[in-house]
Amino acid sequence: MNRQHNTIADRLRQGRIVLLAIAAVAAIAVAWSLARCVRETSVAIESDQHIDITPQQIESIRAIGQWEFLAISNEQLIDTVRRGLFSDDHLARIYYGTVRLGIDMQQMDSTWLTTQGDSITLWLPQPTLLDRDFIDEARTKSFHESGRWTAQDREVLYRRAQQRMLRYSLTPKNVETASQNADTQLRRLMLSMGYQHVNIQWR
Repeated sequence: MNRQHNTIADRLRQGRIVLLAIAAVAAIAVAWSLARCVRETSVAIESDQHIDITPQQIESIRAIGQWEFLAISNEQLIDTVRRGLFSDDHLARIYYGTVRLGIDMQQMDSTWLTTQGDSITLWLPQPTLLDRDFIDEARTKSFHESGRWTAQDREVLYRRAQQRMLRYSLTPKNVETASQNADTQLRRLMLSMGYQHVNIQWR
């Protein structure tokens, strides 16, 4: 009886040993498999620096329309004299106006920008006069008037005031200042869109 009991106990011990051996082999196999996967698997981190400006973004820029970069306020006193036999007629008027320099974005064609990776190049015209009707007629007032003057006479005075304001405003220095302001604002816009390098060329 004791001998039979010992035989059963021996078999149970042998069974546990076999199970432990199988578990150990399985653990070694799993560990070896994981190690092989780690050796054969490499992690690659790539940076995609290509940025595409979408048609919607281009249209949103064009929708800005006239982009003003410099405004020059003007006040001009223009007068004229008409000689008479007994007396002279005088007409003097004060004109106010604001000459605005900028770029009409809606006039830009499809070649005004090129992109390459995270770089963008803008091809822009020099800022120019945005509106020729820059005289504020509501503020125009008569400084001195004597005699009879027609609407045509006043139109001549208006055109003289317009030309004088243009000569005063469209100077190389003002155009350069407008270009610098355009460079700053457009560069800031492109950087906000994700471009790291912004190149602005003036046509």
